[in-house]
Amino acid sequence: MKTMLRRHAMVWLAGALLACSAEHALAAAQPIDVTALIDQAEAIRRTDHARYAAILAQLLAQKPPVTQGQHWRIRQMEVTEAQYQGNYADAEKAARDVIDHSGHPGLVARAMGMLLQNLAINHRYEEAFTLARRAVALLPGVKDSVARQSLLSNLADTMNTAGHPELALKYAQMMRADLAPGESACSAMSQEMFARYTQKNLSPDGPELKEAIAQCTRDGFTVWANANLLTQSARYGEEEKPQAALAILDRIAPSVEKEGYLQGRASLYSQRASVYLALNRIGDARKAALATVALFHPGDLDAFLMDAYRVLYEVEKREKRDTIALAYYQQYAAQERGNQNDLTARALAYETVQQHAILEGMESEKLVQQNSVLQLEQALTIKAVEAGRLYIVLLVVLLASVLFWLLRTKRSQLRFKRLSCQDGLTGIANHQHFMTELERELQELERRKAPACLVLLDLDHFKRVNDTYGHAIGDAVLKRATAACRQQLRPVDLFGRLGGEEFGILLPECPAEQGLVIANCIRAAMEAAPVAVDGYVVPYSASIGVACTKVSGYTLQRIRREADAALYRAKNMGRNRVMADFQDGGLVSA
Repeated sequence: MKTMLRRHAMVWLAGALLACSAEHALAAAQPIDVTALIDQAEAIRRTDHARYAAILAQLLAQKPPVTQGQHWRIRQMEVTEAQYQGNYADAEKAARDVIDHSGHPGLVARAMGMLLQNLAINHRYEEAFTLARRAVALLPGVKDSVARQSLLSNLADTMNTAGHPELALKYAQMMRADLAPGESACSAMSQEMFARYTQKNLSPDGPELKEAIAQCTRDGFTVWANANLLTQSARYGEEEKPQAALAILDRIAPSVEKEGYLQGRASLYSQRASVYLALNRIGDARKAALATVALFHPGDLDAFLMDAYRVLYEVEKREKRDTIALAYYQQYAAQERGNQNDLTARALAYETVQQHAILEGMESEKLVQQNSVLQLEQALTIKAVEAGRLYIVLLVVLLASVLFWLLRTKRSQLRFKRLSCQDGLTGIANHQHFMTELERELQELERRKAPACLVLLDLDHFKRVNDTYGHAIGDAVLKRATAACRQQLRPVDLFGRLGGEEFGILLPECPAEQGLVIANCIRAAMEAAPVAVDGYVVPYSASIGVACTKVSGYTLQRIRREADAALYRAKNMGRNRVMADFQDGGLVSA
């Protein structure tokens, strides 16, 4: 029976292959209606990606004669497909080709939107924000509804990525207001959900999110529907409802895998890892986290990758494999620091583009004023006395105007410089400024052969404080911890926030034993001063690692690595303690 079934299968397969060959031969013999194929692809672009990709492959493989307009429409399809597959270099090249040479406002708007997304994904924020200014200026002239919706959607996505969800929300609302009759509201509703998620103002059981999921599902926009479901799952995870989150992930996993969209798969795997860890399914958590890591290349920076390394660290720590756990913790810490730096880079890029806009406005105003001066100079030949007085007044006004703009620009630059060096919550040095000053100080100390200690401090169970009392009280704890540290430090000491609840301190001209005493005074001061706010009394403590130049030398990478190791040991030995790397490279407790 099995042999007969196998023969029937072979006969069926041979017949299918012959039919396919005949069909392809017939297709090759008949002329292709290029416009009809492109229109068909555009109609299913957001509902049937596999068919969309197949039509593009057919057009590229058969290379039928095309008009100039058809050529640029196919080129735009290449942009979309390359971006979907994560081939960002190819997508950027094709998008710039369409923007620079197609001459079609609708295609330019869509290519510009895709390029915005590409630049943001690849952390090229200054270019992205500069392009966003061009895109906003282009919007009034874009009459093609599909192109306008695409550009608005990508502007919303870019602003959300840049940490400006309030602007993203406005672009999403513009999308809904600009919908053509019969056009789906799925994209607009989804962008609104993503912006509200960034604002931490989205309930997983709220009617808005459920409506967005239902709308996208009804309209067949699978990628958007899954993106909203992944957002809902993430919110359940944040509310410590892992079973509800896992139910969603199990339901959409086949669809996400079928789509093959890189960011969707990364979110799915990463969330699975966190949920499995919360459910104490250690083996499944490790497998999902490793699958997330496998999606990325060495050196990549991504929030999903950071979560995966955090899960791997927790898994190995629970399994008592300290060496492997430490290696994963270092990967997690590197990703966390990279993401903090990335947030700073976004803010700096946004501010830089705003500064350029101010300067461009000042230059335009100066040109207008200069034109007015020329016109007035012509009148001087007719009314010498009156024009002379007017000329003096005009010069004074022009000088005052230029001085005003210069002072305003200088004030903005000084504010920008201060913000770029300072942590917004605690007022101490931010991560980037602290690391720059730390390396400079170590070089100076090495030149003078002076001793120093590096102290790394991490508040214990800080996530529990945020989850129990809320982020406002968590911020109050961070401020109180900063004040407690400052009371123990000297004016010459360098103090900065490395990110989240982690702080760094450099104690120059400080021997190892004195550094250990100062670190323990900081720990004791925090333990003795709980935060009392809004009717709550919130105790907190810190784990501290100390390394000194006497043992670790003056190289930034080494002394920080050894202070990190001491901090990790302090956490591993029960927290609320000081560990120091002072004796022949070994760790000692204080």
